[in-house]
Amino acid sequence: MEVKVLNISGKETGAKVQLPEAVFGVTPNDHAIYLDVKQYLANQRQGTHKSKQRNEIAGSTRKLYKQKGTGGARAGSIKSPLFNGGGRIFGPQPRDYSFKLNKKLKSLARKSALSYKAQDNSVVVLEDFNFDNIKTKNYLNLVNALNLAGEKTLLVLPAQNNNIYLSSRNIQKAKVVTADQLNTYDVLNASKLLLTANSLKTLEEAFAK
Repeated sequence: MEVKVLNISGKETGAKVQLPEAVFGVTPNDHAIYLDVKQYLANQRQGTHKSKQRNEIAGSTRKLYKQKGTGGARAGSIKSPLFNGGGRIFGPQPRDYSFKLNKKLKSLARKSALSYKAQDNSVVVLEDFNFDNIKTKNYLNLVNALNLAGEKTLLVLPAQNNNIYLSSRNIQKAKVVTADQLNTYDVLNASKLLLTANSLKTLEEAFAK
């Protein structure tokens, strides 16, 4: 699939690039995508939720009233889960939600997500660029020039660039990542995938195996 290369003003440069078939032209595997997205979201969970059981509640352990003759149920402690302020039965405990997937499956999931974007014509290729300084306005001008204001965009850079990254950080629907940080969830979550010429080469080297 051939794509025109644009500059940061949104105009055609006259150059064209071929999206590598091995990365953007595979038959998408929906189950691989599901597993990779599930893993990504699971790994974001802190798992620090905690409620106190009856042995952790601060309170008296004396018997509240005599065992028999009251007409009520037996009660041995104010810390019983049956009383207000008592411990919680089977409450949440700290746990690790993460799980592992093999590298080939994760690679297939990312290529599947990229292929979906290519099929939807949601891939924009830009010539390599940089900002002279860190200003949110610089990134807003880029988004506006590409007629993508208000849309979720994911810009993939070949390497870390603080001027571009920090300029985008205050924009709610914009995200900037490096090619080695690219994940299936971010690709699918974005309306448009923005690639620079060099990041395209980096992706081809990483995934076209």
